[in-house]
Amino acid sequence: MYRIGIDLGGTKMAAALVDDNYRIILKETTPTHPERPADRIADDMAGLCVRLCGKQGITLGDIREIGIASPGIIDSKNGMILHTCNLPFHHYPICRYLSDKLGFENIRVENDANAAAWGEAIAGAARGSQNSIIVTLGTGVGGGFVIDNKIYSGFNFAGGELGHMVIQVGGRLCGCGRRGCWEAYSSATALINMTNEKILMCRNYGKPTRLTECLNEGGRVDGRTAFEAMKLGDDEARDVVNEYVMYLANGIASIINIFQPEVLSIGGGISGEGDLLLELVEPLVRSQQYGPGLVPLTRLCIAELGNNAGIIGAANL
Repeated sequence: MYRIGIDLGGTKMAAALVDDNYRIILKETTPTHPERPADRIADDMAGLCVRLCGKQGITLGDIREIGIASPGIIDSKNGMILHTCNLPFHHYPICRYLSDKLGFENIRVENDANAAAWGEAIAGAARGSQNSIIVTLGTGVGGGFVIDNKIYSGFNFAGGELGHMVIQVGGRLCGCGRRGCWEAYSSATALINMTNEKILMCRNYGKPTRLTECLNEGGRVDGRTAFEAMKLGDDEARDVVNEYVMYLANGIASIINIFQPEVLSIGGGISGEGDLLLELVEPLVRSQQYGPGLVPLTRLCIAELGNNAGIIGAANL
């Protein structure tokens, strides 16, 4: 028997066949085209499921479960996407629609960060633990909680929005409309903004920097630019990375102090820096963590499943 996990994104959607050992057997992707009506996007999700089965030489009768990882506020109990910022799903009964479309009953939906947290808990960096948290560092800062081996999303399905806790009152404007949100300081977007500000400052003051040597193929700053220039020995880049890591560690320490999970894993694009990121962040987290020497400490690590965490988690809801 197989399961199907679907990762619904604003740019593309991906679906995969997952076996009972949490391994991805086959994966398909297609553009989301978010300007379209919700039904048309859902039709493409159904199409991905059919294509996967066809390529594997099986039918939907060989599928145990279909799970969807979606951005936004998700009513997982009733199978609805209540709200998404960048997709046209508002109080949309996605599970019922796909069930009618495919003639398949066992379909579930969960917030994408929660699905990623569940994936890491059952098959990734947090496997074997009962209480774990994932922090995802991408365009924004996401978070997912597993408490007592269950996904936690609050009574209203809107819990776990870690990026929108304020770490600087009156600070930088966040996309949510508040000022000083952790997301405005610790997302990949925030790191890009810090890097661009440093490049502009160096240009205005005539300071040498290797940041401009480390732009991406399009000639733009991305989340890797400051780290790459720092590895080349650039002091200005090191200042950017140190500032970024300071804010990141501050937020992680606060999360640990509140929830005391067994494992906190870091995912998203910035987590690609791997051990280097951990080496910089962990000492700062430990210096701010409650109870060192008195209680067992949360294990801090890089998430293992990468972009497949949400798919694996969704397939096993």
